[in-house]
Amino acid sequence: MRPEEIFEGSPVGLAVLERVSEILADPSVEVRTSKSQVAFRRNRGFAYLWRPGQYLRSPTAPAVLSIVLGRRDASSRFKEVVHPAPAHWMHHLEVRAATEIDDEVAGWLLEARDRA
Repeated sequence: MRPEEIFEGSPVGLAVLERVSEILADPSVEVRTSKSQVAFRRNRGFAYLWRPGQYLRSPTAPAVLSIVLGRRDASSRFKEVVHPAPAHWMHHLEVRAATEIDDEVAGWLLEARDRA
């Protein structure tokens, strides 16, 4: 499956995927696609882009970007932050437009990439 297939029929989702892919364009970053998400990896996964409409009856955004950091970031932009393992904090960001993937989000993505 190609990453674009996850967001087929979602122009916003495709634009978000394109923007995140541009930020993470690095030979050390591997992109894996499953039925449910696009995962960005180095030694381990560090960012995941998925379409909530596949799972939720009334999604509030066309895409969710989940970023794994080694710390909790207190930004109010995150819909939810969970602590699934001692060294990892998963930050869920609802994305309604590709323009929301701004310099702040790029910083989080690059921080996550560098520690993966």
